[in-house]
Amino acid sequence: MKNLLISLWLLLHIATCLVAQNLKAKIKIDLERTTGEIDKLIYGNFTEHLGRCIYGGIYEPAAPEANADGFRKDVITATRNLGVTNVRWPGGNFVSGYHWEDGIGPKDKRPHRKDLAWGDVESNEVGTDEFLKFSKAVEAEPYFCVNMGTGSLDEARNWVEYCNAKQGLYYSDLRAKNGHPEPYHVKYWGLGNEMDGEWQIGHKNADDYSKFALEAAKMMKWSDDSIKLIASGSSNYVRDWAEWDRTVLNSLHNYIDYISLHHYSANRDNDHNKFMAVTTQVENAIRITEGIINEVRSKYKMKKPIYIAFDEYNVWYRAFNEQKLEEHYNMQDALVVAMYLNVFVRNAHIVKIANMAQLVNVIAPMMITNGKLWMQSIYYPLQLFAQNCHGQSLETFVQCDRYDAGDYKQVPYLDVTSVYNGKTQEIIINVVNRHKDKAIDTSIVNQFGNVDSKATAAEVNSLSLQDENNDLVQKVRTAVKEIVAGDTFNYTFPAHSFTQIKIKIKA
Repeated sequence: MKNLLISLWLLLHIATCLVAQNLKAKIKIDLERTTGEIDKLIYGNFTEHLGRCIYGGIYEPAAPEANADGFRKDVITATRNLGVTNVRWPGGNFVSGYHWEDGIGPKDKRPHRKDLAWGDVESNEVGTDEFLKFSKAVEAEPYFCVNMGTGSLDEARNWVEYCNAKQGLYYSDLRAKNGHPEPYHVKYWGLGNEMDGEWQIGHKNADDYSKFALEAAKMMKWSDDSIKLIASGSSNYVRDWAEWDRTVLNSLHNYIDYISLHHYSANRDNDHNKFMAVTTQVENAIRITEGIINEVRSKYKMKKPIYIAFDEYNVWYRAFNEQKLEEHYNMQDALVVAMYLNVFVRNAHIVKIANMAQLVNVIAPMMITNGKLWMQSIYYPLQLFAQNCHGQSLETFVQCDRYDAGDYKQVPYLDVTSVYNGKTQEIIINVVNRHKDKAIDTSIVNQFGNVDSKATAAEVNSLSLQDENNDLVQKVRTAVKEIVAGDTFNYTFPAHSFTQIKIKIKA
């Protein structure tokens, strides 16, 4: 009996040690194995006339923080610090009922309209000229979305003329009359928003949308042939979404430069492992869409590329049915945002624009509470990517333990990308440890060239996955430390963390 008890104790002790010990992994990087140039526009954002995003967010003339144009200076500074490269505007669902001429000219003469998308009243106080002032202030490229719901072909074409034509035409002269004689040169134009969705004002089937968008695209390009056009691609993945994209691409391939994709993540059943696997859907959608693009380009013997604009993404489920959509984000959500960005970097050859939805207050990386601006947990991974991940995306070998969760099979605990920035002579390694409880001891091997013996590791983490920030406390934020590196080195990635390692290449 005594021997049996000892044996049982030993087995229990061994099992406890096995549970407690860290997992093991290996990452290999080769600077010669590049997969695509990372376009800076994947670090974009999105502002819609919804809740407190525009009014009470970027624009609040009565606030002490407001500049002479009514835009909050703290939001402008935080947007620059976030590294935002382009801002999509004015929607979103809002745009399918928006008429841009309501938002120009003297503010006291602009009409108030019922916004049928979100049930609010639109004052039109922030319109084209105002938003372009904001874009300039935050040093981001403006990306306009035109009304393909209740809008007309002339309305789309005229907006391009207002923004981009030299004086001497009706709408360019109107722009000059409104205080801006020089063209704005707005380059990026979306041909509607989520037109495949039955929730959209003026929803159309694929054939009807394609016919209408094609004629709009022709007229917009005839007005300014230097603009880049983004077709409204799949947003409803429930049924026949790939056929929507195929129809749109077959119809518009001669005129468009991008096709859009949207995706929002949720954790309604509170299943951590499933939530950590959700971006595999995103990667699948990108690769299927890339396949359709290649099919269409081959069919028409096209030399001109067509790329993907992933121009809405984020975590969104707690505030889904709330009018203001003011989602509060935790550490778990920050990991999902980091994985979205890993997907975009990993597919940098085809994804050339991406826009987090949205910028302030509404499903946003920053919030204003009692007049004070503060950063949500999801601010920090986007900031690290936008500030550091430029240059070439690298093919990265990852060997680690995997798990199954519902329909998701063989999901690696480590989600990894690597980047080579030739300008700064740096390798950047982005690692999400999906594991809820365990750290992962990892051997990192550089297979080409020599790297410095020192590196920096920027980590976004918190004690609990449920930790949130607020206007008083920042529980989730970036911590930076110096680490020992080299051509081969070991690093332990803590449980439920995002880590970005930056290493200099030796001369």
